[in-house]
Amino acid sequence: MKPLSDGPPDPKSHELRSKVLSLQLLLSILQNAGPIFKTNEMFINAIKQYLCVALSKNGVSSVPEVFELSLSIFLTLLSHFKTHLKMQIEVFFKEIFLYILETSTSSYDHKWMVIQTLTRICADAQSVVDIYVNYDCDLNAANIFERLVNDLSKIAQGRGGHELGTTPLQELTLRKKGLECLVSILKCMVEWSKDQYVNPNSQTSLGQEKPSEQENTETKAPETINRYGSINSLDSTASSGIGSYSTQMSGTDNPEQFEVLKQQKEIIEQGIDLFNKKPKRGIQYLQEQGMLGTTPEDLAQFLHQEERLDSTQVGEFLGDNDRFNKEVMYAYVDQMDFQGKDFVSALRIFLEGFRLPGEAQKIDRLMEKFAARYLECNQGQTLFASADTAYVLAYSIIMLTTDLHSPQVKNKMTKEQYIKMNRGINDSKDLPEEYLSAIYDEIAGKKIAMKETKELTLKSNKQSVASEKQRRLLYNVEMEQMAKTAKALMEAVSHVQAPFTSATHLEHVRPMFKLAWTPFLAAFSVGLQDCDDTEVASLCLEGIRCAIRIACIFSIQLERDAYVQALARFTLLTASSGIAEMKQKNIDTIKTLITVAHTDGNYLGNSWHEIMKCISQLELAQLIGTGVKARYISGTVRGKEGFIASAKEQNNDEYLGLVGGTVDRKQIASIQESIGETSSQSVVVAVDRIFTGSTRLDGNAIVDFVRWLCAVSMDELASPTHPRMFSLQKIVEISYYNMGRIRLQWSRIWEVIGDHFNKVGCSSNEDVAIFAVDSLRQLSMKFLEKGELANFRFQKDFLRPFEHIMKKNRSPTIRDMVVRCIAQMVNSQAANIRSGWKNIFSVFHLAASDQDESIVELAFQTTGHIVTNVFEKHFAATIDSFQDAVKCLSEFACNASFPDTSMEAIRLIRHCAKYVSDRPQAFKDYTSDDMNVAPEDRVWVRGWFPILFELSCIINRCKLDVRTRGLTVMFEVMKTYGHTFEKHWWQDLFRIVFRIFDNMKLPEQQTEKAEWMTTTCNHALYAICDVFTQYFEALSDVLLDDILAQLYWCVQQDNEQLARSGTNCLENVVILNGEKFSPETWDKTCNCMLDIFKTTIPHSLLTWRPSGTEGEHMTAHGLSDRQLDSVSQRSVDIQTRPDDQHSINSGDRRMVESRRQSQYSYSSAPGVEAQDQRLFSALLIKCVVQLELIQTIDNIVFFPATSKKEDAENFAAAQRDGTYASAETPAETQDQGMYRYLTSEQLFKLLDCLLESHCFAKAFNSNNEQRTLLWKAGFKGKSKPNLLKQETGSLACGLRILFRMYTDESRRDAWEEVQRRLLNVCSEAVAYFLALTSESHREAWTNLLLLFLTKVLKISDERFRAHASRYYPLLCEIMQFDLIPELRAVLRKFYLRIGLVFHIAQPVEPKTNAAVPDPEAHAESPEVDEAQ
Repeated sequence: MKPLSDGPPDPKSHELRSKVLSLQLLLSILQNAGPIFKTNEMFINAIKQYLCVALSKNGVSSVPEVFELSLSIFLTLLSHFKTHLKMQIEVFFKEIFLYILETSTSSYDHKWMVIQTLTRICADAQSVVDIYVNYDCDLNAANIFERLVNDLSKIAQGRGGHELGTTPLQELTLRKKGLECLVSILKCMVEWSKDQYVNPNSQTSLGQEKPSEQENTETKAPETINRYGSINSLDSTASSGIGSYSTQMSGTDNPEQFEVLKQQKEIIEQGIDLFNKKPKRGIQYLQEQGMLGTTPEDLAQFLHQEERLDSTQVGEFLGDNDRFNKEVMYAYVDQMDFQGKDFVSALRIFLEGFRLPGEAQKIDRLMEKFAARYLECNQGQTLFASADTAYVLAYSIIMLTTDLHSPQVKNKMTKEQYIKMNRGINDSKDLPEEYLSAIYDEIAGKKIAMKETKELTLKSNKQSVASEKQRRLLYNVEMEQMAKTAKALMEAVSHVQAPFTSATHLEHVRPMFKLAWTPFLAAFSVGLQDCDDTEVASLCLEGIRCAIRIACIFSIQLERDAYVQALARFTLLTASSGIAEMKQKNIDTIKTLITVAHTDGNYLGNSWHEIMKCISQLELAQLIGTGVKARYISGTVRGKEGFIASAKEQNNDEYLGLVGGTVDRKQIASIQESIGETSSQSVVVAVDRIFTGSTRLDGNAIVDFVRWLCAVSMDELASPTHPRMFSLQKIVEISYYNMGRIRLQWSRIWEVIGDHFNKVGCSSNEDVAIFAVDSLRQLSMKFLEKGELANFRFQKDFLRPFEHIMKKNRSPTIRDMVVRCIAQMVNSQAANIRSGWKNIFSVFHLAASDQDESIVELAFQTTGHIVTNVFEKHFAATIDSFQDAVKCLSEFACNASFPDTSMEAIRLIRHCAKYVSDRPQAFKDYTSDDMNVAPEDRVWVRGWFPILFELSCIINRCKLDVRTRGLTVMFEVMKTYGHTFEKHWWQDLFRIVFRIFDNMKLPEQQTEKAEWMTTTCNHALYAICDVFTQYFEALSDVLLDDILAQLYWCVQQDNEQLARSGTNCLENVVILNGEKFSPETWDKTCNCMLDIFKTTIPHSLLTWRPSGTEGEHMTAHGLSDRQLDSVSQRSVDIQTRPDDQHSINSGDRRMVESRRQSQYSYSSAPGVEAQDQRLFSALLIKCVVQLELIQTIDNIVFFPATSKKEDAENFAAAQRDGTYASAETPAETQDQGMYRYLTSEQLFKLLDCLLESHCFAKAFNSNNEQRTLLWKAGFKGKSKPNLLKQETGSLACGLRILFRMYTDESRRDAWEEVQRRLLNVCSEAVAYFLALTSESHREAWTNLLLLFLTKVLKISDERFRAHASRYYPLLCEIMQFDLIPELRAVLRKFYLRIGLVFHIAQPVEPKTNAAVPDPEAHAESPEVDEAQ
């Protein structure tokens, strides 16, 4: 403890030698201390009370030897006794070590020794973490760890060195030492948290590496990159014995608790900072954060206890006149105890806590309260009469101390003046003179020290030091001051027991690193930036590596990214200045970056981006370093005009983006030399290891790795002049390496890579796209080899890029290549493909519509191969994509450019139907996403429906020959396999089938439309009727309405062929299935016929006028849309149709019709308006339909050809009658028609129609004028139009039905009605015949009259009476005409029978019997007839 004499100490002097000897002895005692010494309270108290105090004095000695020994002793204490010396250690750090580091005047030697010591402390992980936990996380202690790192960082950056007057070399060694300490701290942190770190190279995500291989890769690590296993603290540990302390006094280690403490501490520090600027703001902040109470007592306590508050601000706050401030001030004073203190001592104590404000009022308030409190504490005193006395005295003492001790006051106050000043203050009496005199002497001897603000002392340090001598002087003064402070503090804490926590938990490293990462980064960045010393560079790089490791372990992303970016920046690979300036330290940085990628890959996250960018640039640097020319960087590079760029251009391009600007040969040579190192074996191997090692990254890390690799690859390929494929190549490689990962990880990886291939495969640069597609092919082949379990979708995801490229890339080369790749896959891997079939068909589907023959040809060949061979062998595996296959074939069929392919595709679809038929079970068993489909319907939904649907698409999309083939196949499939279909399947199916007729689907050109109707619709109509007949049982409920509606629609169309087919099909359906019809079905059928009849009566024939005449003013706007639509849309219900039609009068109807036809252009006859022409053609079709329909009804009721035969027979019989007497007429054949299935009511309905049709025809034929008009207008060819066939046909059919009913026993109830009708119809008919003027017209009626007369002749006598009496007069008239012999013969029989029936004539004698047989004796005599 003895002070040395002033002046430079003499090394031989007794004092110095004894001091050094005692320090050495102390050191050895402490170093060899046994367990008892280390734990016994007596020894520990001795250390606290004597040794620490002594050390605090010698620790600032200017004698290097003493200083060094003191430091060694301190180190020993730190290692053995720190648990007992928490406060003492804080004083050492705060007042000595950090002070020496922070002050600019301290000598180089001192700084050097302090840093040496710190190096030892920083090498021990336990010590470093303990310092943080015990001081930085203690609300009452200084932030030693934080200050330490900040100070070391400044030294490492070389800041503040120049003021020391040190040589550059000394400065460099200091910097290195500073860096060494920082790196050492980081290493400790790494060491401390090493259990949390997982080295990717010690594990594998693939589970197929052998350990031996792994060891090999470890040993291959380039020597330049030293790896850290578990580096223990520096070798000095053993000698210093750090870490082997007892934990007797330590608290428990709970990291969460310490983190909370640290946060609170930061809040308090922030609050104090604010307070020292604006007290109220600081207090408000602390209260908001919950660190400070709101009562005046809480605040007063805070002001008393918190030493870091600025004393001036505390004074200002307490003196403020604000009510709350006053309350705080009262509480503040009330918390002080002046009991038993004399007045001046009490005042001194009072003023120790703050600096008195300058304002008199504020001082006044404070003194007033002080006086009151003093008297309150000393109630037994008799000196002061009242508090007023104390208050005035206190005020006068303040004035006295200012007067005596302020340099500004020249004339000092004397004792007499002071006594005089205080006269009469004690309740108008004086205080004792000797009392005041004593006060004066005390103040004169020692002024009342008001609390100064600490910063003031520090500011004085910063005055510039002119010379070394001055600096020494200043430093010695400061050392003295420092020793004093340290000693005082040591003595103050020598009896304090403070618990010391020994850290054990690795979580502490996170907050430590978050606290200190910026100074670390600053130190390392500056070191790398402005210092070329290799040792500095390697320290900085090692520091950055440790920092990255810590940030990684605790996944602190921002910090990690910052360090990795710094590292990447110093490789100079991504810098704009280019790699021309590359030095050894930059090469080392590259190696460090690669090592980080290798050892910390699992944790790098987004930092992979920087690393990938550097690796990408590194490859470019290597190409330049080894002198490879640019054209090899990206396959071929075409110059602007398309040929290879000239050498000059190339040189400029070659270093584009790396060197910047143009370069000449010499520069290139030197650049190549400096970059040559980048392609050294060690670097190349290390980079490779990053990619081969990607298999060992964990599931999340590999996704980041791949994502950033793809991003960099995109940048490489984006270069307009030199796209590079380095990263793309690497993507392919790592895909190979990682394919063995578990599927979950692999699908996440592929999501990124697949998307990348999508983009690259559509690159405008063909070389790039070709490379991408080829790589995809290789990867896919490898991937498919692995096979796939049922219900997985990995293949589908994997092959999706092919689809994308095919869809988006229009280049024929690439499209061709994609198809070839897929074809190769099918040929070699068919057995392994499962969900991939979908993609394959998708690609072929896209190829199918191509115009390039080779693409279509190859795709179709392969599709054909799949459908015929692969389906055969692996149907279960392909069933999922069965629909896709059919769809794909349909697309081939629809490509109009290749008709042969189209036909073959339809054949293959037919082939697919065979699979569905043969293997319905496969579809039933197949489960997939459509779980809502019932198992028994699956074969329909996934098998039949797609086939029939695609065929219907072909029909709707293709040219005639292809669609006809499609139609044939579609109905062939129905007819062949329909027996397996369920009812509701048929419903679905016919929804598609009827689409063929949809008017909406039709092209608008008249010719095409006409062709479509004549061919496809026609064909379909017959086919539908066939299917209906074949599966009548299944379909009658489901389909009949639709079929009738469809037939009705066909008849409505303006196409003669289709209209004829419509009626024809109706006839077929009814004749073939009528026997099985129910009464309801018959009703529907009859109604349908009625509707057709009514809507096709060509009323306009009677009303038409040439344009320009009075009919013209009628316009179409009077019609509603609904009425217009009702004419041409099949979707309107049959039953409602007639009402609509009736609601339109004939004039309107003409407009509707003309409107309807106006959609189609028609080549008009010369001089005829196109509109009329269209109207005429529509009317003509109606006439045709009427005739067809009459025939149809006839055929349905009596079976085809029956009526014709009957007419022929009647005619023949009449001929016979005319020439010679006939023997027998053959008996009527068995009834084949549907007559027996129809009710009388239905027959009457049909009859009404027939007669309406007949009446219309009669009306038209009688209207000579109208016919002439039409004829002139060009209606229906050469002769005048007439409706004779309709007129006679409808009546003939009606008569047949009536006479058939008339003789039908089973319809007795209808006989009366029948007779009534017969009489009317027949008499009207004969009357009409009589009115006819034209010979030809009469001729047309011949057969009709024959029929009528023959039929009447066959009825019984009783009935004959009624008839004959009605017709007789008319028939007599007929005789006037020139009749054909046959008719005359029948008439003759008629008159003969009248004679007999009415008993006018005698029965003829037997002799004439031979010539004229008696009608009664006929085989068909009425009696017999009726008896039947």
